[in-house]
Order: sequence, then structure tokens, then C-alpha cells
Amino acid sequence: MDTTASVSPLRLLDDRATRLFVALAAFFCANAVLAEFIGVKIFALEDSLGIAPLEWNLFGQSGSLNFTAGTLLWPIVFIMTDTVNEYFGKRGVRMISWLAAGLIVYSFVFAYLAIHLAPASWWVGAAKDQGVPDYQAAYAAIFGQGMWIIVGSLIAFLVGQLIDVQVFHRIRSRTGERHAWLRATGSTAVSQLVDSFVVLYIAFVIGPQQWPTSLFLAVGTLNYIYKMLAAIALLPLLYLLRAGIHRYLGHHRAAELRQHAAEG
Repeated sequence: MDTTASVSPLRLLDDRATRLFVALAAFFCANAVLAEFIGVKIFALEDSLGIAPLEWNLFGQSGSLNFTAGTLLWPIVFIMTDTVNEYFGKRGVRMISWLAAGLIVYSFVFAYLAIHLAPASWWVGAAKDQGVPDYQAAYAAIFGQGMWIIVGSLIAFLVGQLIDVQVFHRIRSRTGERHAWLRATGSTAVSQLVDSFVVLYIAFVIGPQQWPTSLFLAVGTLNYIYKMLAAIALLPLLYLLRAGIHRYLGHHRAAELRQHAAEG
């Protein structure tokens, strides 16, 4: 007699490991989609921190430290990726990565449709007193990111995630359950090296702006350095999250999940 078919969905959701995966996947996808949308804003790091411009000089290019606002969230995405990797393995990371990519495409499709809806005449000038003379133009500029940027970020995201999971488990096969920090930073170091340059190459070198090689290398290097420093700075959060998961699941169940993740 097949008993698996009679398992109640409600009982399935009572399983703490299932609820943990749902929570991690939801938070991962929310951050990935949000990073794409807020990434349209470029901010000056030095001005935000109230310090003098650092005036970097790389590959013949110079300037201050300017990043997209989306970079604030990507370190959280790295933490979520490594946590899912740790407890749910390759299959879990691939599932949430494809889900996030699908949600990003879904979001941009509806943003595009919303932009092309005819605006109410009174709404177009509703924010003139706040310095926005044309609400429709502002809306289109914020949500209507260029196609090259969308394609570049999606490809870079998926390639980076798939590389991350492979490197994570390659390191894990050599270290066992020891050195969680090593597999987290090691997988991030390799995957984000690819991610940082792929998105810029597609969006700004192949794309209509056609950046020179020197600018592409300089900006890509700065983005990579920032991501690695942020990933290292957030290592305590990784261990804190891990401790919380062990308390939530119980040490035996957590160890069981990690063993299955390592095997598959």
C-alpha cells in the first residue's frame, strides 16, 4: 500500500524543515527581485558615509565609489544561498534560483505593461510641488530599465548561482562539516567574480553604451571587491543564522539535513 499519496498537505507544512525552506526561499526571492528594482539608483558611498571621496584609480580610470542600490541587498542573497546550500543542497539552491529568475522576469513584464498604460491626466502633474513635473516620465525612467541591463543581470544571476552551488559542494567534499566560513566565502569569491563581470559586459559593453575595456575592468573590479568585503563582513550573520536554525530544528534534524545536502 502506498502511504505517501495520503500525506496531508497540512501535515507536510507542520514539518519544521519544510517551513524553514519556504521561509528561506521567500526571503531569498524577495531580496533578489527587490535588488533588481532598486538597482536603478546609483549612490555615492563616500557621500552616504560622510567621508571624503577616495578617488580610486584602476586600469587608467578614476573616480569615486559609486554603486547601484541593489548591491546593498546582494550580500543578503549570498547568505541565503549558502544557508540553503548547507541544509538543502544543490537541488534546493537550483530550485530557488530558477524561481527567483522567473519572478524577476514576471515583475519586469508587469512593470513594462504598467508603464504603457495610459496615465490619468491629473496624475501626471500630481507631484509638481515635490519637484517631479511629469510623474509618468519619472515612473517610466525608474521602472523601465533597459533590456540589456535586464538580460545581463538575469544571466549573471543564474550563472553566478549555479557556479556558487558547485564550488560550495566541491569545498565541502574536502572539508566535511568543518570550516563553514571557507565554503561560504570560497563559493562567493568564484561565483561573484563571474557575476560582477558578466552583467557589466552584457549590459554596458555589448549593449548600446559600449564601454571601453578599461572602464569595464575598473567598475567590475570595484563591484567585486565590494561584494567580497561585504560577504566577509556578514560571516558572523551566517553563523548566527546557522545557530538559530539548529535551535529551531533541533541538532539531530539539522545534522540529518546537512548530511542529505552533502550527499545530493
